[in-house]
This record gives sequence, structure tokens and C-alpha cells, in this order.
Amino acid sequence: MSKLTRKEKIIQEKLDPEKSYSVDEAMEILQSIKSEKFDESVDISVRLSVDPNKSDQNVRGAVTLPNSLGKKVVVAVFADGDQASSAEEAGADFVGMEDLAEKFTKEEIVVDVVISTNAAMKVVGKLGQVLGPKGLMPNPKTGTVSDDVSTAIKNVKAGQIRFRTDKNGIIHGSIGKVSFDANKIKANASALLEELKKLKPASAKGVFIGSIAINSTMGPGVKINSGELV
Repeated sequence: MSKLTRKEKIIQEKLDPEKSYSVDEAMEILQSIKSEKFDESVDISVRLSVDPNKSDQNVRGAVTLPNSLGKKVVVAVFADGDQASSAEEAGADFVGMEDLAEKFTKEEIVVDVVISTNAAMKVVGKLGQVLGPKGLMPNPKTGTVSDDVSTAIKNVKAGQIRFRTDKNGIIHGSIGKVSFDANKIKANASALLEELKKLKPASAKGVFIGSIAINSTMGPGVKINSGELV
């Protein structure tokens, strides 16, 4: 039997996979095994009582977290004219129309978010096979199709996260960094859960928000006592 690493020993000693922890306890565990090389992200997984095979029960949306994610968000905006100027002034990293589409097609740029004006969607629509698989396709429900590009850019730069249920009815999202104190993680998680409650499909049955877990980039999943957040 191979010898356990220091990290594995700490996980074995501190983490009971059957137990639910407070956010404070979970963050203490994740911080005790954090990487010394980079500030890991803290991600949350929320199981919803929905049937992802039913289109009316797919949950998707966006929420601006009270505490920024602590990372630079690279934004591309499809716009022209005055809206393109507004995008540049608001801090967009890339702005354009057909020229920007060509950069995506040739994979010349890497971005975190793509925003489009309504008029520019005629250009963006042709990029479905390029943007879709990467989760970058603009959508009105997530605030990334908007004629108010300045506000849209401000939101994503300030820590807005976009989410949608996966094939198992689970929502995934980043809610901070391992370096954050537990109160910031708690506030961000609560903001996401409040937004999810607003989006509960009318046809969803039972307790809408089920199990919750958080994990760091290199760390294990830690079950959270949902009563603390919901």
C-alpha cells in the first residue's frame, strides 16, 4: 500500500465524507490543504429537485456576487458604432463585429465572457459551433445579450457568475478563492442560492434546493449544512 501524502493525511483526518459542515469548517479544511503555488478557486455544487430532461425545468441565469471572484475577467463584446465605443470605455478587452468573429474562428483569443448587443447577434449566431461548446454563447437570461453594454461589462467584471443545470440537475459555479475568509464565501454562496430560489420552475416538485458542497481547485468536495445558507 502506497504511503499517504501530507495532503491525503490531512483530508483523512479532517474530512468525514458522510458529515455536513458549516462554511467556516469547510473553509478551514480547504485552507489547510491549499496549494502553495497559486490561489485556488472555491467552487460550489447545488443539487436541484428538477428533471433536466424537461425543457421547462432547465434552470439558468446569472448573479453578481457581493464579493468579487478575485480574478481578472477577460471580456469580448460584439458591438459597433456608439455601443462599441461604450464597450471600450467600460473596459472590454476585445470589441468588434466580423473582425472579432474571425478571431474566434481562428482561435486567436481566449476570453471568459462574450457579450453581444441585440443587433450584433446576427454575427454571433454564426459562431454557435465555436462559442457553444465553450459555454460562451451570449444569452439574454444571463445578461450577456444587452444593448446596455456598459452595465453588462461592469457586472461581469465585478464578479457576475453565469450558471445552468447540468444533465444531473446540478448547478456549478465559482464563489471565490481559498484565500477568502469564510464570511465572504458564505455571502457569495447565499447570493447564488437566493437567485436560484427566484428561478424555481413552476413544475418543480419537492424541496427545490437539495444537497450543497464546496471544493477548491485541487481539493475534495465538502458537504455543507444547507440550513446555514438557504
